[in-house]
Amino acid sequence: MKRVLNLISITLGFLLFSSLAYAELFPSEGPPGTTVTISGEGFGDFRNTQDNRVEFQGSPALIQSWEPDFILVKVPLQARSGPVMVINGSAKREAGNFSVKNVRITSLDPAKAEAGSLLTVVGEHFGNTAGSRDPNTMFGVNQVLINGIRAEVRRWRPTKIEVLIPANAKTGDVEVRLASSDPLPDGSCCAPVEYAVSNKVSLTVIPSISFDPPAGPIGSKVVLSGQDFGQSRPEDGRILFGGKPAVIAQWSDRTIVVHVPLNAQSGSLTLHREGKDRDIGIFTVTDSQITGIFPPQGPIGTLIIIKGKNFGVYSEAGSTAYAFDFLSGGNGVEIGGVPAVIHRWLDDQIDVWVPFSAKSGSVVIKRGGVIPQADGSCCERKEIVTLKAGEFTVIQPEIHSYSPKEAGLDEVVTISGTGFGDFLKISEATRLSLNQDAHSWQNYKLGQDVSRSEVLVNGVATQVVSWTDKEITIRVPRRPAFGIGNPDGFDADLTEGELILKRGSWDMLETGECCTPKKYITVVAGPFKILQRGLPDKDYWNEKGPAQ
Repeated sequence: MKRVLNLISITLGFLLFSSLAYAELFPSEGPPGTTVTISGEGFGDFRNTQDNRVEFQGSPALIQSWEPDFILVKVPLQARSGPVMVINGSAKREAGNFSVKNVRITSLDPAKAEAGSLLTVVGEHFGNTAGSRDPNTMFGVNQVLINGIRAEVRRWRPTKIEVLIPANAKTGDVEVRLASSDPLPDGSCCAPVEYAVSNKVSLTVIPSISFDPPAGPIGSKVVLSGQDFGQSRPEDGRILFGGKPAVIAQWSDRTIVVHVPLNAQSGSLTLHREGKDRDIGIFTVTDSQITGIFPPQGPIGTLIIIKGKNFGVYSEAGSTAYAFDFLSGGNGVEIGGVPAVIHRWLDDQIDVWVPFSAKSGSVVIKRGGVIPQADGSCCERKEIVTLKAGEFTVIQPEIHSYSPKEAGLDEVVTISGTGFGDFLKISEATRLSLNQDAHSWQNYKLGQDVSRSEVLVNGVATQVVSWTDKEITIRVPRRPAFGIGNPDGFDADLTEGELILKRGSWDMLETGECCTPKKYITVVAGPFKILQRGLPDKDYWNEKGPAQ
């Protein structure tokens, strides 16, 4: 009797479960991995993954949520189009038909693109989302592969996916892979991830080209970096600024150097070769502006600081820089018509040394610019673009007094006057060999060009304690003379002489290169006597020099 009652109960439950009219699938089509909502009535409570199941033509789906009127599942990888069955224990119920769609790519936009650029994959049945962002979660992550390399997904829609082309990607096939979210045989989560793979569409990855700077004035140097430019410029090789061709200063397989032409316009920077144009980016042509100049006066060797913006990149113009070689787009600064020595050239600041031959007058920034011939050769037009920065007055140093006129070693002497300028000691920019030799781990020797501001007492350079435009303080120098017959270590020939101020600077060579040997102006203060005091104790010295 009890068995009969159980059988009747099961039969009634099945009839009740299977007789319910209302059940709906949404969506009713899609690729594997699609989240499907089954809404209706009488699904019953969820007991376990064995009793509660949803099958797509016999393939079990992963259940994400089960309520009496609502079930949420993932379409399994092996699903086939047909009825979807909801199973509760021994009772089955058809919830509707689901059409399994294959993921398919129809086109790529663009079909040729640089590594690092954005690629749009157009197609159908990609699904609503790329899935979990974390590949280590229980669900897989949908992917776009470019020649086997996974691309970063920026946006994922059912018919359009936007990805970044990986930096190491090469020409090859693009494919979309939808990750499975299938249950284990017992219905629990989750089976190892597999993928539904789309058709393959070829993408041509072209070498990326960068350029620097992205903005600058007429004549400014612009460097393009990439690969496969060719070892030399092809006959139709051109670089255009807003459609205006530039003179090419250098062309190699990985580097192209050009200068912004006189008639350049802001807009696309374009590489033209082998009959094809390629837009590299946007270049903005700027106007240089001056905001200030300091100091307004000083002696030779003064460092003038010119403040402003849009000065562009400094470009040495080679052997004809002074004449502003238009082919290489040289730039420079003149003080009173005399070329200054460039110390530093930044986009917002230019520092120059006042040359030895400088004259009072205007400080003018100059930059060479050209318009090439139609065939790319130089030049249809040449011009020097100038910008007045301000006025500078060259001051001659003068010594009015000094005190004391005799002193012992290490004692302080004060020199008063005008036009001394700032104390400047060294400029690596004018001693390129120092940098070059040091970089090559070679020994080098500092010569007379290292010091440009100095005071000599009786022919010996002194230690400068302080130096302003109107006052200099120094210490009387030591110059011991070691040897037999001089137990005091003091050279008597140097006790009397003159106190001299020296100020040095250079001139640019006539070729425009830097620089002539340093030249000095010398101002004699007057006689000076070094007193024999402040010396070491006599016991400090022996016949062979300092005691060991």
